[in-house]
Amino acid sequence: MYTPKPSSRFVLFTLILLLLLSFLAPSISSELDLDDEDGDDMEGLEELIALDEDEDLQQKPEGAHHEKQSEAEFVSKAQRIVLELNNDNTKRAIDGNEYVLVLGYTPWCARSAELMPKFAEAATALKELGSRLLMAKIDAERYPKVASTLEIKGFPTLLLFVNGTSQPYTGGFSAEELVIWARKKTGVPIMRISSDAEARHFLKKHSMFVVGLFDKFEGSDYDEFTKAAEMDSEIQFVETNNAEIAKHLFPDFKPTSVFLGLVKSEPEKYTEYEGSFSTEGILQFLDDNKFPLTTVLTELNAARVYSNTNKLQVLIIAEPDDFKKLVEPLQDIARKFKSKIMFIFVDIREENLAKPFLSMVGLEESKDSVVVSFNYSSSLKYLLESDTTPTSIEDFCSGLVSGTVSPYYKSQPIPDNKNMSILTVVGKTFDELILNSPENILLEVCIVLHRSDTC
Repeated sequence: MYTPKPSSRFVLFTLILLLLLSFLAPSISSELDLDDEDGDDMEGLEELIALDEDEDLQQKPEGAHHEKQSEAEFVSKAQRIVLELNNDNTKRAIDGNEYVLVLGYTPWCARSAELMPKFAEAATALKELGSRLLMAKIDAERYPKVASTLEIKGFPTLLLFVNGTSQPYTGGFSAEELVIWARKKTGVPIMRISSDAEARHFLKKHSMFVVGLFDKFEGSDYDEFTKAAEMDSEIQFVETNNAEIAKHLFPDFKPTSVFLGLVKSEPEKYTEYEGSFSTEGILQFLDDNKFPLTTVLTELNAARVYSNTNKLQVLIIAEPDDFKKLVEPLQDIARKFKSKIMFIFVDIREENLAKPFLSMVGLEESKDSVVVSFNYSSSLKYLLESDTTPTSIEDFCSGLVSGTVSPYYKSQPIPDNKNMSILTVVGKTFDELILNSPENILLEVCIVLHRSDTC
């Protein structure tokens, strides 16, 4: 029986196919193995580690991407820095460590995603500093019972466990602020700097700090400084007994045996403390000066801003371009009222931040700049009802401080009550006609209920 011989073209095609398969097989095999072994571990690691690949590529020379960590090293680093809690290891981790800082999160929470890289960056810094603190995170959606046991109810939630007992996190949400708060809570409220090299290294990592100069790290002034460092949970305190190092950290330093100053990255970068060395005095000095002349409100600093209720707060709610025109004169105004008023910029495009304030003054749909003030001690609000100009803002602030600006109430227009036997009262006339009236008043209140089929 005749068997046809394969053509040379067919033989050549077969050989090429076999060669291709021989090259591809190991690659396919390794890819499958990698997926099987590391698929779960790689999930979410881009959020966990504060590595910005785009930034790396821009900063490194061409070809530097070949030096990037392997995936195995990447996974290993993440697992060493931040422990992933689950049903099995949570109790062991919290009971077995003196200090544990737990981040409760969910994959769908945008604020959790924003905080995760900063949390991992802080964990790296604390590890380098030799901290005893264990940093851990738990996916509350995946492990709801464990999250409930830890009393994690909102997201993100940060809790510090000290010998198994939890306390709420009260610091800021940048990596630097996380590190400062954690070190203060774990017994390291002050860093001591003894050389220029240490000072240079410190300045690379910290943009805001308190520096204290003492001949000896003892005595009543030093004790008050230490107490203030322990009570404050936001700002890094550093100490030195070397005047040259103090000048390196605080260039405006004037030679003296005892000195304390605040350094920021904002205008008025260097502020010297001129009061007596008392814990209360130092903390009040920090309260008055720790924020920039104008603070930009964000999701991450909102809690700190809202908690600073010692001053009147004046909010400029505007488009960024409109605010830029006001920045320079506004800083001059802020200096004049520094100890009495906190100035805050709110981007009107950020609905989560701007709309609650706008709704309080009935301007939810406003597209124009709005200036509003809140006095938390009296629970009163005030609205600048003229055009937003540097002059009108300064006059508004002067009136707030002197008490000559009337509180703002949501109100109908003031009616004409002339020659009326029964007066109509609206929000803006309530104090004058009712509360401040020397006569007895019979007030009829009409409540209008607005029914809506939607929430």
